[in-house]
Amino acid sequence: MTAPSPRVGCVFRPENPPESLADAARTADDVGLDELWLWEDCFFHGGLTAAAVALANSSRLVVGVGVLPVPLRNVAITAMEIATLERTFPGRLRIGVGHGVQSWMEQVGARVASPLTLLREYATALSALLRGETVTVSGRYVTLSDVQLAWPPTTDVDLLFAASGPKTLALSAELAAGTVLTSGTSPDAVREAAAIVRGGRPHHVVAYVECELDGERTDDVDDVVVHGTPERIAAGARRWIAAGADTVVLQPPTGPGAVEFIRTIGTRVQPLLR
Repeated sequence: MTAPSPRVGCVFRPENPPESLADAARTADDVGLDELWLWEDCFFHGGLTAAAVALANSSRLVVGVGVLPVPLRNVAITAMEIATLERTFPGRLRIGVGHGVQSWMEQVGARVASPLTLLREYATALSALLRGETVTVSGRYVTLSDVQLAWPPTTDVDLLFAASGPKTLALSAELAAGTVLTSGTSPDAVREAAAIVRGGRPHHVVAYVECELDGERTDDVDDVVVHGTPERIAAGARRWIAAGADTVVLQPPTGPGAVEFIRTIGTRVQPLLR
């Protein structure tokens, strides 16, 4: 039996103005890119509002949000927003949740003493709400009383966790459908993480990989960056795929050129990875 082809995505960086996202999504859709990924970094785009823009300006493109920082968001409103998008654009949304950058969480007064406890409580409640269940819970951080979505998704929503440390990877293996690994994660580190989160069970592994088109790098960065021609980028991306990533999300440098980056990855790199 032939293994499924890896999925290929691009990051639309939050440093790009939000009004340019619609064009980027249309381009990704037109060139057949598998996925477009968005970040909810402080204090740039809202992750789910940006996802709505991208979904509304495409017809088949899968949009990933990687990731929503759970300390910032009440779990009920997150469930409502995800359900609205999933019902409107079924099967085209991938949602990641995570601890958030702790300095940012502190900056907005949302830092918690135990991020791992919060993530467990939050993800458990969020998954139940998205299944249409009535949820009552009184946890350390998450409290709900007879909460049920009026319009739950009609299709399954697989939650992904952002994870790097062993405890969060273990929690992702337990509760999530997949794990999002940040840029700077080498193929060897992907292999180690995949062994933890899979443990012989199906589990998606999404790897962000920094990418520079036609870049001439002289430093030793091949273990965390792909660069050069489309052929060289595809060859480099295969190292993350061989290590266990079933989705490789190529991350451009900060600056202009987002649409051209998406076009090149979709037309010249993605076909080489099929």
